[in-house]
Amino acid sequence: MAVIALIDDDSDIVDAISLVLTSKNYNVVTASNADDGYKLVKEKSPDLIILDVMMNEQDDGFFLAQKLRRENVSAPILMLTSVSKSTGMDYRPGEILPVDEFVEKPITPLKLLENVERLLTLKAKE
Repeated sequence: MAVIALIDDDSDIVDAISLVLTSKNYNVVTASNADDGYKLVKEKSPDLIILDVMMNEQDDGFFLAQKLRRENVSAPILMLTSVSKSTGMDYRPGEILPVDEFVEKPITPLKLLENVERLLTLKAKE
């Protein structure tokens, strides 16, 4: 059973995503801010990280993703956020944003599961 770390400060989002993922037998561990999320990832070594951008600060998720990659955390990161709508900028995975996928909120359960399953499959092939 894959372990998925969900790091988001919106308890409604956490509850909804956790419900969808646990219904598919994923083990979901959660944190509500970047500091606790960092500790969670280091302690649990999840197979996948779902990460919000805007938590305590507007860019917490960006900095956490960069920190995890600098420390060679190889779990795929699915950045799930509404920051593009807030800033008007278009974000894409890459060197500056070291994530595997960037998806705008809101996301349907089907789209969430498609992304999760694809990223976990890619990780399994490594």
